[in-house]
Amino acid sequence: MRIKKIVGKKLKAIRLKNDMTIQELADKSNVSSNMISRIERGLTIPSVEILMKLSEVFDKSINYFVEEVKTTNEVVFTSPGSRDKTVYDDEANMHTESFTSGLRDPQFMSFYCTVQKGGTSGMKNMYHPGDELIYLIEGKLQVNIAGEDYFLEAGDSLSFKSHLPHRWDNIGDADAKVIWTLSPFTTI
Repeated sequence: MRIKKIVGKKLKAIRLKNDMTIQELADKSNVSSNMISRIERGLTIPSVEILMKLSEVFDKSINYFVEEVKTTNEVVFTSPGSRDKTVYDDEANMHTESFTSGLRDPQFMSFYCTVQKGGTSGMKNMYHPGDELIYLIEGKLQVNIAGEDYFLEAGDSLSFKSHLPHRWDNIGDADAKVIWTLSPFTTI
């Protein structure tokens, strides 16, 4: 199914499920009724900004509108070696395995990460909406949040509001093994 049709079908279904007219949705989301109508009819693909406005009205993630139901599940079980993997070979030298890939409309994302020796998020700070949790299984990480350094060793955890400027470095002599959880879904 094409993405325009998936988004349109899901938007119309959730709007009707919530007993809402197009105009009521327009008023709550600050998206024009004409745009909502075009989206629901599969005539246009909404921008990320518009999807964010619409998803907030229904307390859903953007993923809710773009995932096909048949490719997502309400329960996901994975074993080592079978998880969806992503490799970041820039400065980060980080490999991730998703614990939540395939979960229908997740409100959080969680990853098992291997940050190679010397890996870094870069010199620039990151910031994004939501919350973040870092649990260090092995190795050493230095995480800077709003100008304050936190030194994590095996067994340490750090949680924080992700809108605060932050960055991290593997300061250990070996790879760091980390469980990283973000809510709502963003990218590391």
